[in-house]
Amino acid sequence: MFPYLPISSEDEKEMLKTIGKNSIEELFEVIPKEVRLNRPLNLGKPMSELEVRKRLGSYADENKNLSQLVSFLGAGVYDHYIPSVVKHIISRSEFYTAYTPYQPEISQGTLQAIFEYQTMITNLTGMEVTNASMYDGASACAEAAMMACDATKRKSIIVSKTVNPETRKVLKTYMHFREVEVVEIEDAGGETDIEKLKEVISPNTAAVIVQYPNFFGIIENLQEIEKITHEQKAMLITYVHPIPLGILKSPGEIGADIAVGDGQSLGNGLHYGGPYLGFLATTQKLLRRMPGRIVGQTKDVDGKRGFVLTLQAREQHIRREKATSNICSNHSLNALTAAVYLATMGKKGIKEVAYQCLQKAHYAYTVLTESGKYKPAFNKPFFMEFALKTDKDVAEINKKLLEEGILGGYDLQRDYEKYKNVMLLAFTEKRTKEEIDRLKSLLEVM
Repeated sequence: MFPYLPISSEDEKEMLKTIGKNSIEELFEVIPKEVRLNRPLNLGKPMSELEVRKRLGSYADENKNLSQLVSFLGAGVYDHYIPSVVKHIISRSEFYTAYTPYQPEISQGTLQAIFEYQTMITNLTGMEVTNASMYDGASACAEAAMMACDATKRKSIIVSKTVNPETRKVLKTYMHFREVEVVEIEDAGGETDIEKLKEVISPNTAAVIVQYPNFFGIIENLQEIEKITHEQKAMLITYVHPIPLGILKSPGEIGADIAVGDGQSLGNGLHYGGPYLGFLATTQKLLRRMPGRIVGQTKDVDGKRGFVLTLQAREQHIRREKATSNICSNHSLNALTAAVYLATMGKKGIKEVAYQCLQKAHYAYTVLTESGKYKPAFNKPFFMEFALKTDKDVAEINKKLLEEGILGGYDLQRDYEKYKNVMLLAFTEKRTKEEIDRLKSLLEVM
């Protein structure tokens, strides 16, 4: 919370006197009068600290949060358990106020934290190298597409419509300004249409992008997609949800060239949709084409272990318009959060979280479909999300669920016209049997 700073008119005069001004208006003399507001801001009368706290508290109380609601909403952002140690560590001033670690002699702590993050992301994805994080999963996906175009000298990207709709929108925006064609493939029963992929892939295809598990929660047949992609000498980009990688085959094992995704599930809260972090991992072959920063390990003059930003010749602040990307920063605090979360959970912990998500989702699938009132929208293997078809309006169902303290599923008709009255539900390790059974009871009477 910002501090309360009571400034009297005498304080104001003293500050103006110090900087050689007679009024606040003089501070804005350089701004033409025709573009000024020319009236006082509608802020009301000054208030005491007690009054300010009450006013802001009343505004905050108008929002609901997940201490009040039970969430079955996923679609890219998930309500996972975050150990208290995560917030404790990332709130330390050494990390919280750290800036870009260009000067290694004063940034060893930050650099080591990012290096450890990179190590854990490569372990999780099964890839060989990763960078110091991106802005979010969508921008990481778009940057991966640009990498593929540069590496293959081709100008077409194929993306499955089972990839998160928001990610596809960002991808199209990036590709539009690079004059790269984006070809979208319709889904077949909730997964990438393999036959359609075979039809549209060509010698001009730089990469094929698929999500794993996909937006509908389904586990795609990546082995078949990998074979089709590499037969055309194109690159396979997997947009992955990190938690399922605790028990599913990693992108590296499948043969992906680049793995990207959003790290929100790795200790970052829902945060009203951000900020999050994007991760991007790839093979040693593509190392020099990666965007953003890479932290490397080295030795100092005394032979001690040390850390530095490496391969900076690729970066925007050195090569300017010739850089691999115009991304010039990263969400390192969010990446630190992911590193602390992964270190806290460990391999066994991540595997346990993944198993609980899987088991609870499959229990929910059984109880929610047993009466026949809600039918499975797809008959494919899924991880922690699945879609149900109903004869009711999803928005209306969610409105009634909210009245009961439940955040319902995602209305797929918002992005897929053909999936009218289809609701996508998510089940994380936080959901209990009692909560799932209550959801079933409420849905049955709607």
